[in-house]
Amino acid sequence: MADGARRGLGALTEDLAARTSRRGLLARVGQAMLAGSAVGLVGRAIKPGEAEAYHFCGHIYTTGSCPHPTGLPRIDARGLPIRAKDGRPVDDLGRLVDAGGRPVGEDGRPLTDATGRPLPVATRTKVCSAAGDQFGFTPHIDGSWYRCCNGHVRKLVDCCTDGDRRINGDKALTGYCYRGRKVFCVMYFQTKVPC
Repeated sequence: MADGARRGLGALTEDLAARTSRRGLLARVGQAMLAGSAVGLVGRAIKPGEAEAYHFCGHIYTTGSCPHPTGLPRIDARGLPIRAKDGRPVDDLGRLVDAGGRPVGEDGRPLTDATGRPLPVATRTKVCSAAGDQFGFTPHIDGSWYRCCNGHVRKLVDCCTDGDRRINGDKALTGYCYRGRKVFCVMYFQTKVPC
């Protein structure tokens, strides 16, 4: 046998031993487990929308959300509360409202009391202003930043305070606030710009 053939046969037998020996089997099982767990971790890390389970897409849970009538702090272009799942306007009680601010049902028809009279209109306060009212500070919206969420650009907005504490109760961060102000809470505006 020539040297080249021996080396080829040696490599072949080593490869066969690696595939059939206990050590080879354990190595392959270990590689498969490692690959499987890495895929699971990566899959969990980049799964669209999963961050929303902890906070909302585009923002990790560091500074908490501004108080919002329906939960997630989605706002319209003027800073007023809208429902996160569909962008429909809501009042301070979390009820859907029409263009006139009257409470409506999912079907868009006016909500009525037991006698058929329309329910009274509630206030609709800017989310950052409502946070200032609730927590006793003068609210400011100084800046924002952008992320791609579910295929559209999302504008993340800091609601700023002159105080040193954020909604979480711990030390406030500067974020996108100016003139010595700090971030009190965050909210977001969902654009229609694709990304």
